[in-house]
Amino acid sequence: MSDSRFESKEGQKIPSVSFQCREGENWVTKTTDTLFSGKNVVVFSLPGAFTPTCSSTHLPRYNALAKKFAKHGVDDIVCISVNDTFVMNAWAADQEASNITVIPDGNGEFTEGMGMLVDKSELGFGKRSWRYSMLVKDGVVDKMFIEPDVPGDPFEVSDADTMLAYIAPEEQTNVPVSIITKPGCPYCAKAKKLLDDKGYEFEELTLGKEATLTSLMAISGRETVPQVFIGGKHIGGSDDLEAFLS
Repeated sequence: MSDSRFESKEGQKIPSVSFQCREGENWVTKTTDTLFSGKNVVVFSLPGAFTPTCSSTHLPRYNALAKKFAKHGVDDIVCISVNDTFVMNAWAADQEASNITVIPDGNGEFTEGMGMLVDKSELGFGKRSWRYSMLVKDGVVDKMFIEPDVPGDPFEVSDADTMLAYIAPEEQTNVPVSIITKPGCPYCAKAKKLLDDKGYEFEELTLGKEATLTSLMAISGRETVPQVFIGGKHIGGSDDLEAFLS
């Protein structure tokens, strides 16, 4: 990327920065030393919380693959964005991204130190981060994947699958799996256990929250739950899933 304004920081120490974070009713200062010292950490940085690509793909996929990263020695997955702590916390809660540590680089100090601060004033964003990912070992950048320096918001190389392929090229990722459930449903619990036991990572859509009865019927042709979908194929309910997996 010699023609890019973004330079890889591989082999260099990350910037020394303090982040002001909100945990419950308390302000907590987190430093790059506490986040990275003595650890293997995957970092991905993006233009902003709640923005389309960040919410639909970037963060959810890292969250979904967290167990596989941990299996290969990754101690934490950190998402850094030039947003304040209240926005980052709300986004993480909205995304149910419990496997991700969200860090607010509200002043852009870390992002600027990484050479990734860009001007998004034309969108009313002000200064934001270019999209990139990196593997940091004990505070030193081992590998960086920087999105190409082209107009817009490219998303080609900073994704979770690319990073996992670098860390563990032999690791196989499961096909995408979704299950539509409702609270208190024993058949839903059975289906989720079947998926867990077989090592499937899945996205759960709950009736009354992420899904409606209308969408359930439109997508699956059925009115009952659970309904399981694997790799674009409708499997069916818990008994159908059991037969499929056996």
